[in-house]
Amino acid sequence: QVQLVESGGTLVQAGGSLRLSCAASGLTFSMYTMGWFRQAPGKDREFVASIHWSGSSTYYLASVSGRFTVSRENAKNTVYLQMNKLKFEDTAVYYCAARYRGTGYYYSLKEEYNYWGQGTQVTVSS
Repeated sequence: QVQLVESGGTLVQAGGSLRLSCAASGLTFSMYTMGWFRQAPGKDREFVASIHWSGSSTYYLASVSGRFTVSRENAKNTVYLQMNKLKFEDTAVYYCAARYRGTGYYYSLKEEYNYWGQGTQVTVSS
């Protein structure tokens, strides 16, 4: 019923830019905090960025702060992740996640999210 579909992942050179999109359906998008996670081979899924359901605040993994920007366009039920100055270490499968509005300002744990997309591969060549 609820679907999150990521797109935009591809091969990109180090220093380049990429924008990921996540289209949501089957939920009232404006009532969900949206998050981005990533998982590299042999590693656990880690928090990358999130945007509050109200759109009033964003949070980032320290290593991507200043390079990545998360935004949302409620009219299109879509959340974006603009990735600039990409590094080889950013290579991973990127997942979109949704969590129904709660009392917190942000959520960085996998267990805190209700729905997940299938992921999109981002490969950064050095």
